[in-house]
Amino acid sequence: MSVDAMKSRALRELRENTWLHFSCHGTQKYEDPFNSAFLMQDQRLSLLNITQTDLSRHESTFLSACDTAVGDHDTPDEVIHLAAGLQFAGVKSVIGTLWKVNDSAVQRLVEAFYKNLCGDGKMNSKRAARALHKAVQPLACDKDMPLEQRIVFVHIGM
Repeated sequence: MSVDAMKSRALRELRENTWLHFSCHGTQKYEDPFNSAFLMQDQRLSLLNITQTDLSRHESTFLSACDTAVGDHDTPDEVIHLAAGLQFAGVKSVIGTLWKVNDSAVQRLVEAFYKNLCGDGKMNSKRAARALHKAVQPLACDKDMPLEQRIVFVHIGM
């Protein structure tokens, strides 16, 4: 983990940038969803911290961390998790994970995702869902990769 992966730095980057990519560990707290967090080097960056930040001008966030789009098993249609919290805070397009993800799956998918998203040299959050779909297609055909790793990412938003 980078020495720059501090909570205060992450909050500053949240305020100053409209495109974000989190590559860290995430944890979902089912009993207290606003305490779900990204695990920074010094402290936890909780969903409560994030929702107290104005993200209304944010275009897109890619959450390359485990369990970022997982809700409560008892009420799956009433979900509060890291990905949904970012969208509720104003991010137009969020990509998260439905469970634990392995590094090789993440690396392959992220590389293909950004290639698809930025193919013409311009980033456009309205293309995030399609870019994710195109990035998943080669993984879906890879029989050496476990099924749960081929379908772990989800897009929320526009």
